[in-house]
Amino acid sequence: MSVQIWTYILVGVTFALYIGIAIWSRAGSTKEFYVAGGGVSPLANGMATAADWMSAASFISMAGIIAFAGYDGAVYLMGWTGGYVLLALLLAPYLRKFGKFTVPDFIGDRYYSKTARSVAVFCALLVSFTYVAGQMRGVGIVFSRFLEVEINTGVIIGMIIVLFYAVLGGMKGITYTQVAQYCVLIFAFMVPAIFISIQMTGNPIPQLGFGDTVADGSGVYLLDKLDGLSTELGFSAYTDGSKSILDVFAITLALMVGTAGLPHVIVRFFTVKRVKDARKSAGYALFLIAILYTTAPAVAVFAKTNLIESVNNKAYQELPVWFKNWEDTGLLGWVDKNNDGKVQYSNGSAVEGNKNKPVFDGKNRGSNGERVISNSNASTQNELFVDRDIMVLANPEIAKLPNWVIALVAAGGLAAALSTAAGLLLVISSSVSHDLIKKMIKPSISEKGELIAARLSAVAAVCVAGYFGINPPGFVAAVVALAFGLAAASFFPAIVLGIFYKRMNKEGAIAGMIVGILCMLLYMIKYKLGWFDETLPPPSEWWFGISPEGFGAVAMIINFLVSLSVSYVTAPPPQDVQEIVEHIRLPNNAGQATH
Repeated sequence: MSVQIWTYILVGVTFALYIGIAIWSRAGSTKEFYVAGGGVSPLANGMATAADWMSAASFISMAGIIAFAGYDGAVYLMGWTGGYVLLALLLAPYLRKFGKFTVPDFIGDRYYSKTARSVAVFCALLVSFTYVAGQMRGVGIVFSRFLEVEINTGVIIGMIIVLFYAVLGGMKGITYTQVAQYCVLIFAFMVPAIFISIQMTGNPIPQLGFGDTVADGSGVYLLDKLDGLSTELGFSAYTDGSKSILDVFAITLALMVGTAGLPHVIVRFFTVKRVKDARKSAGYALFLIAILYTTAPAVAVFAKTNLIESVNNKAYQELPVWFKNWEDTGLLGWVDKNNDGKVQYSNGSAVEGNKNKPVFDGKNRGSNGERVISNSNASTQNELFVDRDIMVLANPEIAKLPNWVIALVAAGGLAAALSTAAGLLLVISSSVSHDLIKKMIKPSISEKGELIAARLSAVAAVCVAGYFGINPPGFVAAVVALAFGLAAASFFPAIVLGIFYKRMNKEGAIAGMIVGILCMLLYMIKYKLGWFDETLPPPSEWWFGISPEGFGAVAMIINFLVSLSVSYVTAPPPQDVQEIVEHIRLPNNAGQATH
C-alpha cells in the first residue's frame, strides 16, 4: 500500500480512538472539566503529563534543531529536561497542596488581589496562545505532506478534532486521550529510530547507535563521519558549538524556569488525589519523557547524515521521490544558482528575507523541472532550503523505510501536537471561565453556566489558535521556545516567591509580572518578529549577545528584582496569607515548625 493509504488508515484509527475516549469520558461537572475529578491514577497522569509535555516541538522540531544546530541544539535537551525536574521537585507538590485549579487561581488567592489574578490571566493566555501556535502549525505540516492537503486545511482539520474532545471531555476527556496519544507518539518515534540505527550502525539501541561505528566496515564513528561531511560543505563540525557560553546558559535557564511556569503542565498535578500521587506521577512522567529525549540526538544525527548523502551534489532528476514530495509542501526547495543542474548544499541561507522561507513561483518550473524560488539569496552559494520541522517526518522516507513506518510517524506527530494543543486550550478556557467569569465578573454563576462558559471559551480559543497556526511567527520549536521565555518572565518568580517567601506581597508580584512580561515581549517583537523594522536586527545587536529564545532568563531576573524591591518598600501581606504559605510547605501530619 502507498504511504497515503497507510496514513489514512493509521490516522483514521487513532482519531477514532481519541474521539471514542472523549465520548466515554465526557465531563459532567466543572471539577471533571478542570481537573478530571481529581481521581486520576499516578501512572495514567504520568502518561498524560508526558504526552502534554512532549508537544510538536519535542516530537517534530527538536531533533530538527539538533540536526542543523549540532552541539548548540543541546540547550533544548538540557533546558526542557532540567525544567521538568525543577517543576516536579520544587513547585508541583506545593501547588497541589494549595489546591487551586489554575495558576491564575493560585496567584489571585496567594496575592489576595483581583488585579494580580487579572495580570496572571493575561500572562496565561499570552503564553498559551504563543505555545499553541506551534502545535497547530505542526498539525498543518503533517497533514500537508502525508494527506496531501494545504497546510492551512490541515490546521483546520486539527482544530475540529481537538475541539471535539477538548470541549466535550474537558480535562477528564483530555487526560485519557493523552494516555492513548503517549502510546502512539512514543511508538511512532522509537520504531523508525530503531530501524535506522540498525541500518546505519548495526546497533538496535538508537541512544548507543549514534555513538557507534558505521555499518560499512570502515571503522569510522558515525559522529566523526558527520563532522567530516559538515566541514567539507563549509559548516563547522557538527560536534562543535558556535553559540557563546552566556547565550547557551541563558537559553537553558529560560527553558528550565519557563517549564516550571507553564500553566498547562502545572494543572496536571491537580488531577490526582493526593500530594504523594503528584510526586509519583511526576516520576513516571520524567521516565516516559526521557525515552524520547535521549533518542532525539540520535534521530538528528541519522537524519542529517542521510540528508547530506542522499541530496548533495546530485542532479535534480536523480533525486529521490521523497524530495519532490516535500518540495510540493513548500517546506523544501532548491535553486540552481550555478546552473550545473546539481544540488549544492553548503553554509549560508538559500533564501533571503525576514522569515527565511522560500517563495515559490506557482506557474513556472526551472530548466531542470524544479520549482522556482523567486526570493533566492544571491549572496550565498547554498542552493538547498530545508525547513527544520520536516527532519523527523521525512527521516523514514530518506532512509527508505517501509510505507507503514512513514505513516506511523505522521500519526505520532499528530498525537504529539494535538495532545499539547488540547492541554493548552483547556488552560485558556479555564482562565476565562473560572478565573475571569467565576472569580471576578460573575461570582454567582451556576456550575452549569460556568461549564457552558468554559466550553464556549474553548471554541473561541480553538479559532484563535487556528489563526496563529496558519500565520505562525517561525518554525515550531522557535515559537515554543518563545512561550517558555514568556512563562519564565512572568510566572516563575511569582510562583516561587509565593511558595517560599512569606513577605512577598501583591504589589511586588503585580509589578514584577508586568515588568517581566513587557521586557520579554518587547525584545521578542524587535529581535524575533521584526515588527519594528523591515529586516531583523543581526545577532551582533542582541543585548549581551543573548538570543530572543534566551532573553526570558534576563526578563525573569528583572522580574525577581522588581518584585523583591517593591515588596520591600510596601506593606507585608496579611497574617492569614503568611500562615497559608507556612502551611503548604509543611509535610502532611507534621506539627508546627519550631525555631
